[in-house]
Amino acid sequence: MLPLTYTRPQGEIRCGILTVKEKWKHYFSDLEASCLSLDIINKKYPLNLGDDNLYVSASVLPDKALVRAVSALGKNELLQSQGEVIAARGGASSKTGVLNNDFSAFSPVNYSEAYQTIEKTFHLISINQNEIRSDFELLTNGRQTKTLSETVVVVGAHKNPLLVNQIFIEEGAELEHCYLNPQGGPIYIGKNAKVSEGAMLRGPLAVCESSQISMGAKLYGGATIGPWSKVGGEVSNSLITGYSNKVHDGYLGDSVLGEWCNLGADTNTSNLKNDFAIVKLWDYSLERFVRTGLQFCGLIMGDYSRCAINTSFNTGTVVGVGSSIFGSGFPRNFVPSFVTGGSQGYKVNGLKSAKNTAATAMARRHVEFNDADANLLNEVFEKTKKYRTSLK
Repeated sequence: MLPLTYTRPQGEIRCGILTVKEKWKHYFSDLEASCLSLDIINKKYPLNLGDDNLYVSASVLPDKALVRAVSALGKNELLQSQGEVIAARGGASSKTGVLNNDFSAFSPVNYSEAYQTIEKTFHLISINQNEIRSDFELLTNGRQTKTLSETVVVVGAHKNPLLVNQIFIEEGAELEHCYLNPQGGPIYIGKNAKVSEGAMLRGPLAVCESSQISMGAKLYGGATIGPWSKVGGEVSNSLITGYSNKVHDGYLGDSVLGEWCNLGADTNTSNLKNDFAIVKLWDYSLERFVRTGLQFCGLIMGDYSRCAINTSFNTGTVVGVGSSIFGSGFPRNFVPSFVTGGSQGYKVNGLKSAKNTAATAMARRHVEFNDADANLLNEVFEKTKKYRTSLK
């Protein structure tokens, strides 16, 4: 799941409306939820353990049947499917074994039902539409939506008035003189989000808390606009984790952005090869490009990265953490972390410069860049050094 998991536990990855951790927390609302990860990441995302814990693989997404099976686990039991561990129940001392994938102290319980996993970044592109639908049901079941303004057009409602039930508006959200089309799936507008006049939104789609949608924006099905993001132009089947900007015109398709990213005006991503071939994407674990099985796949961008105006990304591009891209022509399909440049060449983006830019960007959202953030970037800078040894 790199580059997204350089800077967060996998449980903090957003898919649909909620993060993986938030999905599980919804089902186990009476329990505390945190992520077991590397020590450097847990300093930013603190781990809470008790005497009796449910350890759930962060690559697994919950559903009702799976939750029942996890809930039924006894102490020192693990739930598995075809040799893959789904969940385990144990004390705080189980932490080391879970981290090292050592479950010898647990008694296995087999699970035979199908379930959804996320094991590669491009899996987010494939399943985001279905996860929006699933999260919409979780978040809105039995709740009352805020009343829509009479200036908002619900496309298709003149033929099917029940379509308005596929729209949920949280308190504090502002929508005027825009178009909502829930015929293809539900539309969720989060708390204090703002949708400007002329914007066109087609479900399944999520605009999360305090995000802002620009005038005339075109958001297609499968798009998730994460919290505190600002988005305009054209977005299709893409997931913006949060706190990121794509304010102006330009196309973002079948892509995933981390947090604190910024796409300059008229940035465009290609999500389909000219010969319609299956897209290959950089795989950090194998350190080579691999076939995704997808015909449509655009840009994967790690946290704190950005690009200048008029940037064009080729189909299947991966950008690491803390990089700055500019200049004419297409950047390479794999851009390492902490570099600056473009098709004409790259140089190292110094750690001090990257931290200063990150702190400035976060301050604009009234979020503090603290020691945990700084130390995490120090760690990522060292881990990714090998990719910067032969920059051209």
